[in-house]
Amino acid sequence: MKIISVRNIDKFAESVRPKPSKQNKKIVESILFSVKKRGDYALKLYEKRFSGAKLNSLLVSTKEIKQAYSKTSKEQLAAIKLAKKRLSKTETAIKNQLNQVIIKTDGIKIKKTFSPLSSVGCYVPGGLARYPTTLVMSVVPAKVAGVNRIVVVSPPNKQGMIDPLTLVAADICGVDEIYKTGGAQAIAALSFGTKSIPKVDKIVGPGGPFVTTAKSLVSDITSIDMIAGPTELCIIADETTNPNYVVYDLFSQAEHSNDTFCYVITTSPKFAMKLNQTIKDKISKAERKNIIQQSLSKNGFIALCKTKNDVIKLVSKLAPEHLQIITKNPQQFASKIKTAGLVLIGKNTPSAASDYLLGSNHILPTNGFGKVRGSLSVLDFVKLGTEVESSKVGLRKIAKFMKALSEAEGLKNHYESVRSRL
Repeated sequence: MKIISVRNIDKFAESVRPKPSKQNKKIVESILFSVKKRGDYALKLYEKRFSGAKLNSLLVSTKEIKQAYSKTSKEQLAAIKLAKKRLSKTETAIKNQLNQVIIKTDGIKIKKTFSPLSSVGCYVPGGLARYPTTLVMSVVPAKVAGVNRIVVVSPPNKQGMIDPLTLVAADICGVDEIYKTGGAQAIAALSFGTKSIPKVDKIVGPGGPFVTTAKSLVSDITSIDMIAGPTELCIIADETTNPNYVVYDLFSQAEHSNDTFCYVITTSPKFAMKLNQTIKDKISKAERKNIIQQSLSKNGFIALCKTKNDVIKLVSKLAPEHLQIITKNPQQFASKIKTAGLVLIGKNTPSAASDYLLGSNHILPTNGFGKVRGSLSVLDFVKLGTEVESSKVGLRKIAKFMKALSEAEGLKNHYESVRSRL
């Protein structure tokens, strides 16, 4: 990877961040328009073009789900069940904090309630790899929240089939409907609705550039969770860090696709050189080495900062999806960085483990959105409701202040609305 000395943090952060493709946006806009206009016909056409699948039905049948179990090992089943169990424990603990709140002030009562969304669509990527754990990560919080209708969309293979373990995970987690469609066309179907796929109220889940662009474009009519993908990993390291850990952690995230954004930040030139040599020594023997090589050479880098404060400032600017801190005193960094999607502390907390079985959610904000939100959770599947009831006494107590504020804003009828009741 490139070793770059960081002098101006703001300029450096801006220069290394991957830029969205204008060409991708035009393609996605065309796909969205086509699906909105032609529905199922367009979906099947795009699946034939992109995945090579000739589909008669978009809906996954009960028979296909039963057959998927015969193609799944006992160990895989046990692993999916464990992932569900651990994530359910975390999400249930959050939900248990969402209690009804009532506030009473001078004859005015405000009630705050939490209610589940009616329907959600969960996007599960496919293509270069299979992602049954992503299904677990999106469906389990929705199920814990009490969402009534949970839909999954995922791209099929050339034979028109979805990965068996993904189907099994959907069954175990309680998905209501599964459809064979992926990419921007799947997002369009969830947002606009087609004859086969009724529209949903919210779309969640990670995806590649086309999926994230599509989610962004439909967000003016259908709620979305966040921009989630391609994968980002930042590792803070120092002279005490084992370079082998860093290399394998970089490989674990870079293997997702050739457009991942994986990098290391350190104050040690010696460590930077040693890390680069270790990468060269190990990459030839790595699985999926071509994808890893493309990603690390295109988007990866080792940033050399002068001080620890500069490291903190740079990480805070980049706001990575995953932040691993493998240093002598990791908590010193962790306590001062609030913009990462997920913070993984210490040498024994690799991001790869959090992707599967630690009990945290691996659907995380990318593109700098870690500054404003964290991982997908039960909070994404509930609506905060507000009920207000005022008495005549309550209105009388605010009347003169209503008059002052409505006159200041030039909206005098606001005051008249209150005065008429007095």
